[in-house]
Amino acid sequence: MDAEKIIQELKFKAVRSSGSGGQHVNKVSTKVELYFDVLHSNSLSEDEKELLLKKLKLTKDIFLILQCDESRSQLKNKEIVVKRFLQLITNGLKVPKKRKVTKPGKSAIQKRLEKKKKIAFKKALRKKPNSEY
Repeated sequence: MDAEKIIQELKFKAVRSSGSGGQHVNKVSTKVELYFDVLHSNSLSEDEKELLLKKLKLTKDIFLILQCDESRSQLKNKEIVVKRFLQLITNGLKVPKKRKVTKPGKSAIQKRLEKKKKIAFKKALRKKPNSEY
């Protein structure tokens, strides 16, 4: 994965932020929306595309959409959303380690059987004595 190539494929859109803020919110487009087309990306291999399609929540058109309206500056919002995007992609491309099948050791098996015997003996003491004499 080459971060610079991926960043060049991103599409941005500036939108008016929602919420309170008075006149500033109504006239300035500071909210940034990031669009990334996973299927038509040239910087990702086919295996990487499959991994991302499985792991990420995408739209019906197979676009990844991120939004940011934390700051009053459009440039800061753009930087924040790009950082989030790169982190999301790197986490999405991590392949989990396969679990190695192991057996319990001899001492663990022996401890389990001894504990089992102790509990069985304790429960046997709780029974009523036989009155067959």
